Amino acid sequence: MEPGGARKVVTQLRRGVVEHCVLALLRARPRYGFDLVRELSEAGGLLTSEGTIYPLLARLRRDGLVVTTWQESEAGPPRRYYALTDDGRASVVSFEGEWARFKDGVDRVLGVGAVSPTSSRAAERGVE
Repeated sequence: MEPGGARKVVTQLRRGVVEHCVLALLRARPRYGFDLVRELSEAGGLLTSEGTIYPLLARLRRDGLVVTTWQESEAGPPRRYYALTDDGRASVVSFEGEWARFKDGVDRVLGVGAVSPTSSRAAERGVE
């Protein structure tokens, strides 16, 4: 792997899941953009740039997965809050199932998780 290759892999993985992570955070309660940025950054660096969240939120809104409202803020100008629609909620539920299957498959191939590499190799050889 070339230098920085691991970072590229993480970037691609992040791009593939951050949309659904945003939807999952909105499942708990409506949130404003910077609140989402902070939570995603604190969750293992799922988001590294504030500039990526707002185009994503605009697309989720266009796709009918979130709706927005403006609310007054005690700390400055009004904030735009994002909340899930029924389609957004269904999208999170669907992703959870797909993610579990995907993660389990990757874990099996890598030999991590519930199945240890030793036991899976032994099972392949018919040894217990």
